[in-house]
Amino acid sequence: MSSTLPFWILNSARNSIATLQGGRRLYSRCASNRNKSRWRLFSQGPGTLKSSAPCSGFALQKAYRHTSTEEDDFHLQLSPEQVNEVLRAGESAHKILDLVRGAPNSVLRFESNQLAANSPVEDRRGVASCLQTSGLMFGIFDGHGGHACAQAVSERLFYYVAVSLMSQQTLERMEGAMESMKPLMPILQWLKHPGDSIYKDVTSVHLDHLRVYWQELLDLHMEMGLNIKEALMYSFQRLDSDISLEVQAPLEDEMTRNLSLQVAFSGATACMAHVDGVHLHVANAGDCRAILGVQEDNGMWSCLPLTRDHNAWNQAELSRLKREHPESEDRTVIVDNRLLGVLMPCRAFGDVQLKWSKELQRSVLERGFDTEALNIYQFTPPHYHTPPYLTAEPEVTYHRLRPQDKFLVLASDGLWDVLDNEGVVRLVVEHLAEASRHKPDLAQRPANLGLMQSLLQQRRAQVLRAADQNAATRLIRHAIGSNEYGEMEPERLTAMLTLPEDLARMYRDDITVTVVYFNSDSIDAYYKGG
Repeated sequence: MSSTLPFWILNSARNSIATLQGGRRLYSRCASNRNKSRWRLFSQGPGTLKSSAPCSGFALQKAYRHTSTEEDDFHLQLSPEQVNEVLRAGESAHKILDLVRGAPNSVLRFESNQLAANSPVEDRRGVASCLQTSGLMFGIFDGHGGHACAQAVSERLFYYVAVSLMSQQTLERMEGAMESMKPLMPILQWLKHPGDSIYKDVTSVHLDHLRVYWQELLDLHMEMGLNIKEALMYSFQRLDSDISLEVQAPLEDEMTRNLSLQVAFSGATACMAHVDGVHLHVANAGDCRAILGVQEDNGMWSCLPLTRDHNAWNQAELSRLKREHPESEDRTVIVDNRLLGVLMPCRAFGDVQLKWSKELQRSVLERGFDTEALNIYQFTPPHYHTPPYLTAEPEVTYHRLRPQDKFLVLASDGLWDVLDNEGVVRLVVEHLAEASRHKPDLAQRPANLGLMQSLLQQRRAQVLRAADQNAATRLIRHAIGSNEYGEMEPERLTAMLTLPEDLARMYRDDITVTVVYFNSDSIDAYYKGG
């Protein structure tokens, strides 16, 4: 393995660098299908853009973040063990052992992982079970323009869904506890929390808005609560509305105001799944994706997509946008395969720059915010006439699980940019086959101390040979380390993991993956009346 960063990466990076004179911020639109910069921000004012070479197909995010020069001398190398440590640092796995109504859960376990390209990482993920209703929730949240919106949505969306599913009686108990200032009954049990919260000191504001939502649900007098499709639809849109309203409200606390502004002016796409017995619902807004791995009776594997990307390549999205705006905007609502020429996904939370009127944006930003320090981009796209152009309304898919449905993969677009649906299913199936081969057969051999030590040594050796124990890690490894023929290249993998912080986002996106395995026996028992 070469001890230096491959020349093709550094040379291509330098040829893609654009510098902006005048001290203004800018996002470049040098984007390819492999790596897509979400926001394209144009310079305003006297700043002029100079490019050292034509766009070579790689995405720049913030030109001013680049610090590498042609004189940089990289002597970065990673051993196979170090590569594994980097790739596995974000791993998470959990076995689902709970019984649901006296029967084994339809979810057997999940495996998850995340690899950052942005600093800080803008993706988030979450897994939680509903405690006052039944069901497991899995979510992938892909931020852009910063991580604030993805963090907020990942922490709050599941609560809105859980409250939406509560019966009238449960909601009344919740409201009674608030009125009598008693502790609330637990709503969620987090199996994979989105991470350390930056909102610990403002959760009372979020709880206030969640309470207003359940009070409105109480006023509907629905004995059994919303159905799951309605709950997902309303929760996405209600949370996005609350995000917009919170920054407009007159808040005295400066930290709360600043965080609310950052959440509203950044954005996040979201894909979440709700599993309750054999009932699988997937809600998607943006370009994260969910697919099922299906094994037919003849042993053949196939892929069943559960979402459609909401972007310019989706003809249904193009038609929707044109229906929602005057015919005079047919040629400008999508420019260069981007919404108004700036944003790749056509649905997202936050991004109030594409939802509010120009007057509302000015009135909010004129309240004394330090937009420079908060990294808020004040920009109105050309042809901005009839907002909102962006929505957080999800597309909801229902699928009745069958015994042949073996696993569900949810991932941010950093994975789907480089691996197709069928390739993802193939890699998970290979992972399952390898895991089955590597299981020690203790039942046929004496379990003495010497044998156990020998088996442990064999396992350690397998780990060093990159036999990933986590399917999400395997997917990330192949996403960044495979060549155009799908073959793993150790040098490429090492190079992609050792890119300097200011170059990494030019060659790959944040990648977040969750693989959910289903309990075929439990699902089969459901159909047999067991």
